[in-house]
Amino acid sequence: MGVLDRFRLDGRVAVVTGASSGLGVAFATALAEAGADLVLGARRAERLEAVRAAVEERGRRAVAVRTDVTRPEDCRALVDAALRAFGRLDILVNNAGISGERPATEETPEQFREVVDTNLHGSYWTAQAAAAVMPPGSAIVNVSSVLALVTGGLPQAAYSASKAGLLGLTRDLAQQWTPGRGIRVNALAPGLFSSPMTDGYAEGYLDAVLPRVLVGRIGRPEELAAALVFLVSDAASYLTGTTLTVDGGTHIA
Repeated sequence: MGVLDRFRLDGRVAVVTGASSGLGVAFATALAEAGADLVLGARRAERLEAVRAAVEERGRRAVAVRTDVTRPEDCRALVDAALRAFGRLDILVNNAGISGERPATEETPEQFREVVDTNLHGSYWTAQAAAAVMPPGSAIVNVSSVLALVTGGLPQAAYSASKAGLLGLTRDLAQQWTPGRGIRVNALAPGLFSSPMTDGYAEGYLDAVLPRVLVGRIGRPEELAAALVFLVSDAASYLTGTTLTVDGGTHIA
């Protein structure tokens, strides 16, 4: 196998959560371009049809499943849909997530729990369901954030805590599942990427934080998607339990 062939995903099936918008769309289409068939999960099921069409335009198959990752039964149903449609599951991208900017003195228990329940618990329930059926050689990627490593200058306690928790979850699942099951588990820690989340920042925020980005600009979704394809492909077959930080140098600035 040549080095470029190791990045191909032909014959593999990938589940992407949070696939209805933003980085989830970039992940799904990049995986399709690399050769994978897709199972797309999100709460906003009506938006998944456009993503499914984009995958099919790239010559791959896709199914869309309404999924709320805070419900373990939905996570199991998402995995079952992959088995019914394609007979296997090789890749899981835990991308579903929400944010919230609230001062810690004002955030309610319900608001804090909502973020952690989606970002951290949802990733765990989906990984648990997927690992039960994944063959050796499969890969799971948990999409964390650079805010698991540094502060962003915004009041985001729940978001930062949930994304930091994903890094610990990644390490523990790797030490459980890589030796016995042959499933690699890694994390992505994105910095500032163009997405609906960055579109919602207050005016002037991005200008204020860009000096911390060593490459001097916001990332493009396809740049992060390329890193994802690397992590789930045979090119990263010797990587497990690690976090790939893709942030233009923000975490060292």
